[in-house]
Amino acid sequence: MPSRLLRPVPAGRRTTRPRSTAALAVRLPLAAAAVVAAGLTAACGPSSQPVGAASPSAAGQSAQTLPAGTQPASPSASAEASASVSPSPSPSASSASASAKAPSRAQTTPAAPKPARTTAAPAPARVPGPGYDGSADAQKLIDAALSAAKADGRMVLLDFGANWCGNCKAADKVFAQPQTSAILGASYHLVKIDIGGDSSANSALLRKYSPSGGSYKMPILIVVSPSGTVRTDTHATGNPALTSEGLGSFLRRWAS
Repeated sequence: MPSRLLRPVPAGRRTTRPRSTAALAVRLPLAAAAVVAAGLTAACGPSSQPVGAASPSAAGQSAQTLPAGTQPASPSASAEASASVSPSPSPSASSASASAKAPSRAQTTPAAPKPARTTAAPAPARVPGPGYDGSADAQKLIDAALSAAKADGRMVLLDFGANWCGNCKAADKVFAQPQTSAILGASYHLVKIDIGGDSSANSALLRKYSPSGGSYKMPILIVVSPSGTVRTDTHATGNPALTSEGLGSFLRRWAS
């Protein structure tokens, strides 16, 4: 066997023994056991870490999400990555920008139909009270009634009578009844003319609208159209019954 030459070691220089691989193999399982024990203590026992410190479980979870052999990226690398990648516009943002660029179109809605015009019924005409006014200007009253009839289409009813006439008083009572008064107000302009006195003007009016002459039986009821044409004259045809049924039928017949 050849002899080995031993070199002298200079003074002050220490020799180090190479670490044994067996010792390293023993230390690694002990370190792993310590890590497991620390994790169980953090999960089961009270934590001695200060407030705000990251828990070992969170660190373990973050480490598990990384694949083997990779290291977590530094903050500077993350910032560079986020700065280099431009975010893609979301569909809602794209639609909003497109709608902002597109010219606005006025929405046309069909106009609401105009309500049909309804012609309000004319107010009832005034119905004079009972009796005859001998001092009234009968011609003026007739002219006013004909003018109103041309405006509203009603007929003019001339009532020639006297305050001392019993039949005239009976007719006045029927005219005052609600049903008969409603017919008069809706369809007629009533003019009452006194012929019981010595008024020659009123007597001339009677002969004008009832020219047949002879002996007149009061009351004389004459229906005149808005144009002034006589439609019926009870001096020629005879008076209806002076009741609500008789006078009502007469008025309804000649109302139009």
